[in-house]
Amino acid sequence: MNIHEHQAKQILKKYGAVVPEGVFAFSVSELIEKAKSLNTEKYVLKAQIYAGGRGKAGGVKIVNSIEELTKAANELLGKTLVTHQTGPEGREVKRLYVEESSNIDKEFYLSCLVDRSSSKIAFISSNQGGMDIEEVASSSPEKIITTKVDMGDKISESDCEKITKIFYLNEDTQKQAISLIKSIYKMFVSTDASMVEVNPLILTKEKKIVCLDAKVKFDSNALFRHPEIVELRDLNEEDPTEIEASRHDLAYIKLDGSIGCMVNGAGLAMATMDIIKLYGEEPANFLDVGGGASKEKVSAAFKIILSDKNVKGILINIFGGIMRCDVLAQGVVNAAKEINISVPLVVRLAGTNLKKGKEILDNSGLKLISAENLDDAAKKIVKAIK
Repeated sequence: MNIHEHQAKQILKKYGAVVPEGVFAFSVSELIEKAKSLNTEKYVLKAQIYAGGRGKAGGVKIVNSIEELTKAANELLGKTLVTHQTGPEGREVKRLYVEESSNIDKEFYLSCLVDRSSSKIAFISSNQGGMDIEEVASSSPEKIITTKVDMGDKISESDCEKITKIFYLNEDTQKQAISLIKSIYKMFVSTDASMVEVNPLILTKEKKIVCLDAKVKFDSNALFRHPEIVELRDLNEEDPTEIEASRHDLAYIKLDGSIGCMVNGAGLAMATMDIIKLYGEEPANFLDVGGGASKEKVSAAFKIILSDKNVKGILINIFGGIMRCDVLAQGVVNAAKEINISVPLVVRLAGTNLKKGKEILDNSGLKLISAENLDDAAKKIVKAIK
């Protein structure tokens, strides 16, 4: 789960990180009224959307007065920003954030995330902040270091020193940087975050280490432990179909292809998508209905898949382990009749009560195509949509 920059900064501040003072609002009038409380000669206005690259897209502006702030805010609120992370459709700006300006001396990059390969927390640090870290990694890999930390209650002083050594700070500012690492680590572990990125992390001319920007993601599987974080979720920034899928406990991600996929199990779903590509077509989605694919779940899955106008056919690939094939087949039949599916439908079942499941499909009266195995299913759905 993502959150906005202003929310991320407030959480970091709660755990001891230094961030610029700022205010956010959903209207220009509210923003201007709140901005008057800031102690600054210049204001930094930022569009709040779930995407990076806002500066290059005109979503970050530095202004010199309340009058200039009012004009810039009116221009930015409601504007559609297109960045390298939004896709060509862009994102509409529905909230604004303004903060006190900072006197920047140096810029750094800092992030931490879960490193699944080592079961550790990986900190990535660089003295090249404010740039695309991928570009730095490609052109100057020696300017980036990765430090993998064992999970525990606290991060050690030595690990903090390894992470911050590439910043080349003096003794006083090094202490500030180490304090920040400890704060981020505590926040990361305490909130079940999956990623924290500060770019840029800055050293001001007043010799203060400040988080000038912040991006935080949380492990969705752990949100039940953090109702206060769930409240920060902005549904306006998420795909409506993915929101609908989450209401039915479906794992759904929209893609750009033409074959809708309904599968149980993430691994099987990935294999299904791969074999569709192998035979020359593209999957329209990743959709995992899980182990308990009830009629209601299957029906919701059909509706979500068919809401995508690019879908020309649907491939159902179900392994009946926890859920029996006959129960799954009946759910497919009931849902298909209820929704009146008009695109080709290929169904492949395997597992418990397979024979009964096939009988239900064969006697359903539906114009569906039964497949013997995954390879057969992929060939048939590709042929059917052509």
